[in-house]
Amino acid sequence: MSHQGAPRLKGLAVQSLVRNETLAISALEEQHGLVFPPLFIEAFTERRSRVLTGRVQAWPFTCLPLGFLKKTLWAKHRKESIHLCCRTLDIEVSFQNIRKFLQSVDLDCIQELEVSCHWKLPTLGQFSFYLARMSHLERLLVSYFRTPAYLSPMMGNNYVLQFANAFVNMDRLQKLDLHSDSFLEGHLDQVLDQVPQDPTGDPLMKLTQTLSISCCRLVESDVSHLPWCLTLTQLKHLVLTKVKLTDFSPEPLQFLLERVAATLQTLDLDDYGISDAQLRVILPSLSHCSQLTTFSFCRNQIFMPALEDLIHHTAGLSKFNRGQYPVPLESYHASGTFYREILAQFAAKLRRTLRDSQTKKIFFGPVPCTECGNRFLYDLDMVRQCC
Repeated sequence: MSHQGAPRLKGLAVQSLVRNETLAISALEEQHGLVFPPLFIEAFTERRSRVLTGRVQAWPFTCLPLGFLKKTLWAKHRKESIHLCCRTLDIEVSFQNIRKFLQSVDLDCIQELEVSCHWKLPTLGQFSFYLARMSHLERLLVSYFRTPAYLSPMMGNNYVLQFANAFVNMDRLQKLDLHSDSFLEGHLDQVLDQVPQDPTGDPLMKLTQTLSISCCRLVESDVSHLPWCLTLTQLKHLVLTKVKLTDFSPEPLQFLLERVAATLQTLDLDDYGISDAQLRVILPSLSHCSQLTTFSFCRNQIFMPALEDLIHHTAGLSKFNRGQYPVPLESYHASGTFYREILAQFAAKLRRTLRDSQTKKIFFGPVPCTECGNRFLYDLDMVRQCC
C-alpha cells in the first residue's frame, strides 16, 4: 500500500464509523486515543450530535482544544448556534490574550476559575465585567494583582468595587482564594459583603465553605469584619497565611473561631505573626472547634510553654488527626542555629503526655537542612520528612 493511500483510507474509515452512530458510541472504550481527534472533527462536520456528545464525554486527553473549529467555514455559518462550554478555566496570560475567548465562551457554564496573572488593578476592573457573568461559579482563585504606584486611592477603590460587585450573582460560590499583595488592603469587607447568602434564607443550606487569604497586606478593619460576615457562618476551611497586618489584635480571630466552631474542619494560620500572649487569647475558642481535623501553625514565634498548651488543646479534639506546629524558639540559638536535641527533648515530653498520640500526626517545622537546603518536618519520634 502506498503512503499516499493510507491517509485516505483512514479518512474513509473515520467517515464510515461516524455514520454508524451505534457502533461509534459503543466502541468508544476500545478506540485508540489518536483516533479521537479526527472522529471528533468528522462528527462535528456531519452534525452527528450523539456521536459528538460521546466523543466529548470520553475524551482521553487533558484538554479539549476547540479554537480551530471556530475558524472553519462550517463554524462561521453556524456561529449563532455554537455553544462553547467551559467548566474549568485557568488564566495565566495577559488580559488581551484572553479577552476574545471570554467573549466567545458561555461564561455561565464556568464552575471553577483560577486567575494567576501579574495583572495591575485597572485590568482587574476590566476583567470584572466578565467575572460578573459567571453566575454558576463554585470556586474562585485570584492571585498576583497589584496596585500601581501612580493610581490614586479613589481610582483604586473604584476598581476594587467593580471586582466586589462581580460577586452579586454568585450564589453557588463555595471556595474563595485571594492571594495578592496589596489590592485587598482596606477593602476585604467590600468584597466579602457582596458574596450572596443562600437565596432561600435557609441557614442550613450551603454558604461559602472555604476562605483562603494569603500573602496579603490587611488592616485591622479587614480582619475585624470577618466574624460578622454572614456568608462565612458555615465555614469549613479557613486559611490565613502570610498575612501582613498593620496592627494585629487577636480578638477578631477569636470571635471568628467562636462563630464557626461547629463547622470548621481545617485551619491554617502559618506565618500569621501570632505571639504567645495573642495565642492564649485565641486558644479557648480554638478548643471549641469540635470538627477540626487539620491544623497548621508553622512559622509563628512561640515559646515552649505556650506551644505545649496549644498542642494539648488541639490534639485533644475528638476528630483531630494532623497538626503542624512551629519549632519552639528555645530550639534556636541567637545566631539562628537549630538545636535538634532541644526539640527532641520537647517532643519526647509531649509523646509521654499526649493521649492517643499514636493516632495523631504531630509535626514540627519547617527546618531547613544545612546540607541540601530542603525544608523538613519532624514528627514526635524526630523522624523527618520533606514539607
